[in-house]
Amino acid sequence: MSKILIIAEHGDGRLNQSTARCVSCALQIDGAGADVLVLGDDCATVAAEAASLQGVARVLSVQRPENAAPLAAVLAPQVAALAAGYSHVLGPSTTFGKDLMPRVAALLGVAQVSDLMAVEGPRRFRRPVYAGNAIVTVEVAEGRPVVATVRTASFKPSTAGGAASIESVGSAAALPGHSRFVELRRGGGGARPDLQTARVVVSGGRGVGSEANFTLLYQLADKIGAAVGASRAAVDAGYVPNDMQVGQTGKIIAPELYLAFGISGAIQHLTGIKDAGLIVAINKDPEASIFQAADIGLVGDLFEIIPALERALG
Repeated sequence: MSKILIIAEHGDGRLNQSTARCVSCALQIDGAGADVLVLGDDCATVAAEAASLQGVARVLSVQRPENAAPLAAVLAPQVAALAAGYSHVLGPSTTFGKDLMPRVAALLGVAQVSDLMAVEGPRRFRRPVYAGNAIVTVEVAEGRPVVATVRTASFKPSTAGGAASIESVGSAAALPGHSRFVELRRGGGGARPDLQTARVVVSGGRGVGSEANFTLLYQLADKIGAAVGASRAAVDAGYVPNDMQVGQTGKIIAPELYLAFGISGAIQHLTGIKDAGLIVAINKDPEASIFQAADIGLVGDLFEIIPALERALG
């Protein structure tokens, strides 16, 4: 029988939806559910959110002043110490998880499995390679813990309705002193939903034309409660910071609705949105590759369409 530990991702006092998606993955490994580990300095609200997810058996809460910022170098020793007795240790395949989980794997002396996208057995999984153009099946040998990141785009989030117990636990792990938190800067507006877990994403490409013109996308996103993304071309042109990049070398996302403005549709970008529910493309070039992947395509000028869309929304 598997015993699974999920490392919770959270920020601004709220649980990130990536954790709920990891719970769904865990339930496919073992229907009995999983424990969730929350590390922070004041994380009672986050722990309560985690406890409400269906499929969570128990929430472990570690509250230390050193955990105020999600520094992987500080969190990893604590996770490794608390992972004793668990057969699986899972984290989201987000910026947070990609920073933390390799360190945990190294401390536990195992190889990490990245981007789990399907569960075929307790220790047998499928994951993408070659920018998602091929899928490989990997199997982890018995006798060692499975340390893995979960491709959040491949699993629907677990819903509320659970009532797991919450336990405060201590961690005697020695913490390194070579890293310290300086500051966190958010690109594109910190109040918007997280790009990797948002239900709706508004995204722009080189066709947006400039950094100033991206204000149109920000305004539309704020009106409909969406996150904002961008193609690599827009990032390379300096219109937006690289943490907004969607695609093979950016973030892999699976929103219910993806609105693409001025994006040509390079294969690297399409790799990042192939799991989206509904793709709507707006481009003035009728031959743009994005139309081949879009569910709905509109040939037109985004500078006319966005204001018209905002007026229609009221």
